[in-house]
Amino acid sequence: MSDGDAVIEQRLTSVPPQPETSWAERFRRFIRPRRRWCWGTKLVVTASVAWLLFVLCHLLASGRTSLWAPLELTPPLLFLAVPVLLLAVAPLARPVRWRVMSLLVVTAVLGAGLSGVNYTTLWYAPPAAGPGSITVAAWNTQFWDQDWRTAEGDRYSPGFYAYLHQLDADVYLLTEYLYVNTQAGDMRAQRWTADLAMRIDKLAELRREFPGYHIAESGEQITLSRFPIAGHHGLDLRPWLPSDQKEVPEALRAWPEGYTVETLRTDIDVNGTTVSFYNAQIAQPPLEWRLYDAESRDVAFSKTLRREASFRAISADVTANPHPVVLAGDLNSSPAMGIRRLLPERLIDRTPALSSLYPATYLAGTAELWRIDWLYTSPDVTVHRYELPGAEQLSDHRAQRMVVSVP
Repeated sequence: MSDGDAVIEQRLTSVPPQPETSWAERFRRFIRPRRRWCWGTKLVVTASVAWLLFVLCHLLASGRTSLWAPLELTPPLLFLAVPVLLLAVAPLARPVRWRVMSLLVVTAVLGAGLSGVNYTTLWYAPPAAGPGSITVAAWNTQFWDQDWRTAEGDRYSPGFYAYLHQLDADVYLLTEYLYVNTQAGDMRAQRWTADLAMRIDKLAELRREFPGYHIAESGEQITLSRFPIAGHHGLDLRPWLPSDQKEVPEALRAWPEGYTVETLRTDIDVNGTTVSFYNAQIAQPPLEWRLYDAESRDVAFSKTLRREASFRAISADVTANPHPVVLAGDLNSSPAMGIRRLLPERLIDRTPALSSLYPATYLAGTAELWRIDWLYTSPDVTVHRYELPGAEQLSDHRAQRMVVSVP
């Protein structure tokens, strides 16, 4: 060995071993490099991390606790729009732009199912309808044919029945079969209470307008069928309500189904097969944002429990039902609301059959906000066509019209 080799060997052996970097230190370097951040970088990173945490909390809490109820009113499209907008400015955060962009992509993927975007319509094509298929229409009428927006509240929509005929359905699943008592005050300025509900009887009109159709009703739900009705019943919410909410309000004692029923099940003989049609209108989610107000918290808690009771009533009935099932109506739940997870696994969301990339059924004037009306079926029901006709200013809900068949 030469003297030079000995010197090199001595230097190598004299270098002290480097301590192993801890996971905490590696994570710190990942999220915060040594280079100082400018205010713009800090804002982008803060906003990105905050939105990721919000999405994670929403996925965990939505539909599981009333404390999250006001935040469930977040417009669904924001779950896609916010990460996209942050991605547009993420390159400005030069020291950590790739880390932030990776985080935002993960956030967008987590929120994709909450956004209301119907991605599957890009590749899914429903099967063609055969000779045994039938047409079903589901619609929240918004107080039947009453034009409650007028000051007097006593005008009625002359085009109401014409619109129903335009839907041209074999089975109609219609909700809000009632009037609102406009004499009790401006309903838009107060919470919905039992004393505002007015029971109506339009059976004579319906038989005149739809001769040969069979009719079933319970509470605010009414079903019309060209096929024979084998049986029907309203799904009672009270087994799933707390004891202090089981009692029917005084204003509805003469019409208890107006309080105890939010879903009507109608068993219909469709070409020799009994199919159960569930006509639903679930209670509205709480609209109170003031979490610090005790009264608002109580209202939010009460409404959340009532909504949960409706979904549990549907789940219990569908689970025990051996017939093919069609559930359609106003679930008052946006794509971002996790309460729909209470529906039984047997039911399939038929959104892919829609041709719209962003289906919206809730209307505010001319604006189409998001979707709160849904169609679910059991696997033995085939959906051949599914569309959302306009409401022609008769309601703040689009109708749902679908062509289905059973074996």
